This record gives sequence, C-alpha cells and structure tokens, in this order.
Amino acid sequence: MILALDGVLAFVLAALLGTPLIGWLTKLKIRQKAYEDAPQTHQVKTGTPTMGGLLFLIAPLVALCFARDGTTLPFVVLIVGSAAIGFADDFISIRSGHNRGLRARTKLLLTALVAVTFLGLLWNTNTVGTVMLGLGATPAWFWYLLSLCVILATTHAVNFTDGLDGLAAGTMLSPLAVIAYVAIRAGQGGVAATEIAMAGTLLAFLLYNRHPARVFMGDTGSLALGAALAGGAILTGAQLLLPLIGGVFVIEALSVILQVASYKTTKRRIFRMSPLHHHFELGGWHETKVTAYFWVASFVLAVAGLALVVRT
Repeated sequence: MILALDGVLAFVLAALLGTPLIGWLTKLKIRQKAYEDAPQTHQVKTGTPTMGGLLFLIAPLVALCFARDGTTLPFVVLIVGSAAIGFADDFISIRSGHNRGLRARTKLLLTALVAVTFLGLLWNTNTVGTVMLGLGATPAWFWYLLSLCVILATTHAVNFTDGLDGLAAGTMLSPLAVIAYVAIRAGQGGVAATEIAMAGTLLAFLLYNRHPARVFMGDTGSLALGAALAGGAILTGAQLLLPLIGGVFVIEALSVILQVASYKTTKRRIFRMSPLHHHFELGGWHETKVTAYFWVASFVLAVAGLALVVRT
C-alpha cells in the first residue's frame, strides 16, 4: 500500500509541475531543434520545449522519503548523476544552435564515472555478486564488470529510443514494472519505491509528451530513465533479465550499430534510417502507429520476462 502511494504521489507532483516547467523552459528558450538528417515530418517539432526529463528527478526524491535502506541513496546518485550528464548535453546542444552537445566519448566517459561511483557505494551491501537466472553468486570482479556494462549499454540504448512523441516514456513502463515486482519479491523496498515512483512520473509526463508532444524529455530524461532501469536490475540481481524485458531498447541500439557498421564497411545501409523507429516512419507508418507497436512489443517482452522470474 505504501509503495502504491509512492507512485501516486510521484504522479501527482509531476502532473502538477508539468505545466509550470513547460512555461519555464519556453521562457528560457530551452527548445528542441529537429536534426537535419531526421525525417522531414520532424521539422514541425522544432521549437518544442525540451529537457522535460527534469520531472523524472521527482522519482528518486519521493523514494528517499518512502524508503531509506542501504541501496536507496546509491540508486539516487546513479539516477541524478545520469540526469546531470544529460542536462549538460542538452544545454550545450541548445546553446550551440547546431544540436551539438557533448561528444559521444565524453558522454560515455562521464556515464562510466557515475556508474563507478554508484557501484563503489554498493561495496559493503548484499547486492554485490548477486546475479539471477542461473549464475547465483559470482566473483565480485565479474559482478562489477557486468554491472558497469549494463549501465553504459542501457542508458545509451534508452537515449537512442527517445525519438518520437511518447516512445521512450511508454516503452519504459513495462520493464520498470517487472523490476519493481522483482524488488518487492526480494524485499528490496528502496528499489521498488524508486521504480514505482519513476513509473508514476512517466505516466504524468505522458500527459504532456503524448502526440503531439508539448515537451520532450531530452537527454536529461532519457539518461535518467536508462539509469533507473539499469540500477534497478543491478540491485535486484536481474542484469541478465534486461536484454529480454528491455528488448525494444536493445533492438534500437543494435539497429544503430548495424547501420553504422554496414555503411562503413560496404557503403550500404541496412535500414532506411536508424534508430529502428525511423525506419518504420520512412516506410510510411505514422509516428503514433510506430509508438503504439513499440509499446506493445515492450509489454509482451516484459510479460515474458515476468514469467521467467515467476518460474525461478
């Protein structure tokens, strides 16, 4: 019951703060400029306020009020630190006027620094070494390496997915629900509170981000969401479950990797455009159709992952 209130409170706060935040972002001219190589239909999105992902910071703050176990503070550090990297990237991109934020390697390095800080704070907790789905207890070095890779991969995969109105936000809800269930089952109130609060903020954010979007989350939001999913999986030992329940994010990231590799080696493109959601757009699908199908795919994969957890 308390965890449900956690989500409700996060939803209410985010819903109430959404309109003032959009007004503030508009006043400061924090607006998105459509990428030149994006589908032409995206040019109408130019001028839409961005960095709405600041709303996601409500989730870790609410979680701190509802649960204060040994993992909650490190989890908050991971989410807020990742959001800060995204904030810097968004701010530089907007001020440059050319959608050029932090360099990819700089963003990756900063994310790794936040990840190492998070993992270091977990040094003396019972989570170190725990990996579900057959591995059981693992050597600390392997756990740290796996967890670092999970954070880097997940944060940037979610970042790739944030390209259509409501796409990343809606796709994230199902995986968060699975991790929250795993956390509740394991008695990890801090993780459950954080994931449920994040789900609440996402539902409120969708009130403003659904098509046609009044605000975008920006890298501020996408990196925070990736951190929330990756951190929750690590703290519950569900690292190996992520490729399944977060399968949509995996496919989006793979589409980019394959597209780049193919073009560099053969000068040919596998997809009309990457990430994958743009491929479907250029195939004639309206973005609301793409978003709906991706939401459904995420839900199906999450249910499959949940079934796997229940059976173990």
